[in-house]
Parts: sequence; structure tokens; C-alpha cells
Amino acid sequence: MALPAVLIIIVVGMIIASWIGGGVIATMIYYGLRIITPSLFLVTICLICGVVAFAIGSSWSTMGTIGVAGMGIGMSMGIAPAMVAGAVISGAYFGDKMSPLSDTTNMAAGVTGTNLFEHMTYMTIPGLVLALIVYFVLGRQFGGADVDEENIQGNLTALNSNFIISPWLMLVPVAIAVLVIMKVPALSALIVGVVLGFLCEIFVQGGNVGNAINALHDGYVMSSGNEMVDELFNRGGIESMMFTVSLVIFAMVFGGILEHTGMLQAIVKQILKVAKSAGSLIAATIVSAFFTNATASEQYISILLPGRMYAKAYQDKGLHPKNLSRALEDEGTELHHCLCGLY
Repeated sequence: MALPAVLIIIVVGMIIASWIGGGVIATMIYYGLRIITPSLFLVTICLICGVVAFAIGSSWSTMGTIGVAGMGIGMSMGIAPAMVAGAVISGAYFGDKMSPLSDTTNMAAGVTGTNLFEHMTYMTIPGLVLALIVYFVLGRQFGGADVDEENIQGNLTALNSNFIISPWLMLVPVAIAVLVIMKVPALSALIVGVVLGFLCEIFVQGGNVGNAINALHDGYVMSSGNEMVDELFNRGGIESMMFTVSLVIFAMVFGGILEHTGMLQAIVKQILKVAKSAGSLIAATIVSAFFTNATASEQYISILLPGRMYAKAYQDKGLHPKNLSRALEDEGTELHHCLCGLY
């Protein structure tokens, strides 16, 4: 049952490495940094973080790199740190939730047997739109501030020195978006992304075939001299996903023990005495994911256990599996983010 999610997670590691090596992610960041203006800074940094998180499938990596740089730039313009942090977090979590490369997104879809692109939590879009409106209004008061050109230029120079930046490289994520719209199976679409990124690394960036192949396994490695750029781009590869894969396997083993010993059924039986309607079942799923995450402090467990607990109940009520997968990811991962943020 976990195998489809495991395969996708492995391919995700490959696509991250190939898109970094092919200059695709560098191009996204480069043009994002070029459009920063003080009055639109909050809106811009939110969108940049969303694009980067979407491209690499990781909110934490985005916040730890682009987010940190954005904090420095925003504070240099006199913008309150809390405002900048809010914009960074909003964009990073949105991109993570919408990314076909996100581990939790793939896991929630895989555990419930939902097509990845049907699972995508589009209900996060209204939240982002509202946030952007607020950031636009708040940002107008900083229209006369000066941009930290030195900081931005240092990042742009590092990107230009290590990658060939071209708007044509944006066709790679566009191609994946087209495949998503055409409802091509997730694994097939991601493999196409790997191939396109690999070809860009060879024919656009002038990379070595052997090094490009090694990067698919071990991850992309570079040394630009710019700490933020190095931290963001030294990642990817199959090896980088093995920790996540091992967690998925052990969590499924744990869930299998609970399921086949009858423990999960005993718990679900009591819950379903109260949760008789479709709405109350979804509410029970959310509460279960919340409780699991609050007690175990592990987002993978909070997706896997409730996913196995309620799979049959959703089927019996004629509910599409995407209702279960979306409830699991929205509550299971968001609470984890909130708890880590408080920490």
C-alpha cells in the first residue's frame, strides 16, 4: 500500500536534483528577486517563497534559505519582522501544500489510494488570496523605503556565476503543469520532469553526464561562496529521501500491527457510534489527526494511522478517498507546523 507513495518520494528526490542542476530553480529565484519593490515586498516575498516551496516540495528548506534572506531584506527596509515572517510562512506552506514534490502530499494521497492530482488541496488558494490582499494593504506604508540592493545583488551574482539563467527554463515547470492539467499519472509526470531537468543540465548548463547521473542519486553539490545559495541548492537526490522512505515504511508497519490486531477497529467502532453522518466522519478524522500529532509529534504518523482507521468508513459512506486524504493532510501536517512554530 505504501509502495506508490515511496516510489513517488524517491522520484521527487531525483527531480529536485535535476531541476537544481538544470538551472530551473535558480531561474525561478533569480526573476523573483528582480521584481522586489518596497511597497510590494510582502506580496513578493510571499509569492517567491510559494514558488520555491512548490519547486522543491519543502516549506522548511524554503523558510531556512529564501525566508532568512527575505527577513534581512525586509528588516533593512524598516518592515516589522513579524510581517515579513508571516509572509514567508504563508508562501512556504502554500507552495508545500500545492507541490506534487511534497512528501506529506504524496503520503496522504498514497495511503488513501487517491490520485495525487485529485488530492491537491485547492482549498488553500482562498487563504493565500486573502493573505496577499492583507500584505498588499500593509505594504503600502513602506513605499518610500530603500531596498537592500547589496544583499539582493549578492544573491543574483551568485546565481549568475553558477547557472545559466534563461526564461526558457521556465518551460520545464510549465510542462509539468500542463501534464497535471491533462491528469497524467503523478509518477509519469514527475519522471518527465526528471528527464527535462536532466537534459537542461547537460545541454543548457553544460554539465557532465556522469556528474548529472550521480546528482540524481547523491544530490546536487555546489560551492558558490554565498551561504544562502549553497544551503538552498545543495540538496536533492535519491539518498536525501531515504530517511522519509524509512519513516513511511516503519509507520506503515506500526499501522499494520494496530490494524490486524484489531486495535484500530476497536477505536473506530466507538468513534463511529457518534460520527454517523459524512460531516461528522470528516470531523472525526480531523480530530483524530489532531490528537495523533499532538501526542506523537510526528506528521507522518498523523497521516498514516487515521488514514488506515477511517478508510473503510469513507468507502461505506460512498465518500471519495480525496475527502479523507485532504482532511489528513490539512490537519495532520498543519498542526505539526504550528507545534514546531511554537517551539
